[in-house]
Amino acid sequence: MKMNTIKSPVEAAEGTLFLGDDWFDPLEAGVRTRIRGFIEELLEAELDVALGRDRYERPRLAETGAGGKPIVKAGHRHGHRERQILGSFGPVTMRVPRARLDTSDGKTAGWKNKTIPAYQRRTRKADALIAGAYLAGTNTRRVRRALATLFNGAVGKDTVSRVWRKVKGDWDAWNKRSLADEPIIRLILDGTAVRVRLDKKSTSISLLVALGVRQDGQKVLLAVKNMGGESEAAWRVLLDDLVTRGLKTPELVIVDGAPGLEKALAVLWSGMLVQRCTVHKHRNLLAHAPDRLHEEVSADYNDMIYAASKPEIEVKRKAFIRKWRVKCRAVAESLEEAGDKLFTFTRFPKSQWKSIRTSNAIERLHEEFKRRIKTQTVLPPAETAAMLFWALMASGQITMRKVDGWQSLAGKPSYQVIDLAA
Repeated sequence: MKMNTIKSPVEAAEGTLFLGDDWFDPLEAGVRTRIRGFIEELLEAELDVALGRDRYERPRLAETGAGGKPIVKAGHRHGHRERQILGSFGPVTMRVPRARLDTSDGKTAGWKNKTIPAYQRRTRKADALIAGAYLAGTNTRRVRRALATLFNGAVGKDTVSRVWRKVKGDWDAWNKRSLADEPIIRLILDGTAVRVRLDKKSTSISLLVALGVRQDGQKVLLAVKNMGGESEAAWRVLLDDLVTRGLKTPELVIVDGAPGLEKALAVLWSGMLVQRCTVHKHRNLLAHAPDRLHEEVSADYNDMIYAASKPEIEVKRKAFIRKWRVKCRAVAESLEEAGDKLFTFTRFPKSQWKSIRTSNAIERLHEEFKRRIKTQTVLPPAETAAMLFWALMASGQITMRKVDGWQSLAGKPSYQVIDLAA
């Protein structure tokens, strides 16, 4: 049967781009030739050790066994076979030696080299390069195009998908790791919605994220779970997993104000200090006010939240409530709904206020994650979304610094809550 070998215009362009005489690099060509020779030398040297003799050399006594009896490493070579491997140096085809080794039962077995294990088609460095290009914000087809010149077209979208699936082993180990030795003193919890392919349909799910702050102020990702929503039951799954893996009770939890999350926290850690994100509450206030009042609401709210001292915050909160009860009652009631949890940050040293007031640490991760998946309208299976979020952190594509005011984290919060009387 005759096969259709006509390439698409895009594939043809990928194969011919930068291949003219002006682009020929004798240095690259020379290096790749030497790489082939070097790998073949490694394989021959490994076989020499397995046989106990060099090539064309007669068998010799290699070592002494029990009772001082000589042991002869017997076996014989029988040719070579060609094999290709893809590395950061590009695809290389080499001659791999073959041999049969004598076994203790008088039979022979094929020699298996350790330099290039069976079925290995790429080096770990090549896999890391492909996965890194994918994590940098490129979908599987674009990774093929981006790396076509480096790998001489040897990387297809299926290769990218297979490399990505290899990351799952590290992902599973990360999900099971113990948190007993993590000195976590603060938790930041938030969720974000992403679209994935479920039952062949585009479906919106929630990614629930737990970020921890260590005693030295360093932020660390603790857990990522894909759930159907942000209900109390969904958050209990994530929180129970953290506790099961040994997480100690933190002294403060920063949340976005979702009812399901607050109920889950109340059941698990009653009496826990909770800070409601001031940015989320700002959005809630604007949602209760007509558009023409948004600027005024924002000015009054920011004047209160970013006041210089706790007494000043108390005074401005009372003024805010009195003013907006008359002007737009829904705004005042929305602020009162948050209670003292909106002002928990005032119980800590002022140097920590900036890092406690909001859940921005996670919001920035969400923004970077959304930027990364813009190239893919819909993600594959749901677990891929959570795994991709983790991989962006684990690969160093996203890094996190210490929280502001980390030098004073050893200080304990005061017991005096803000005066809520209006």
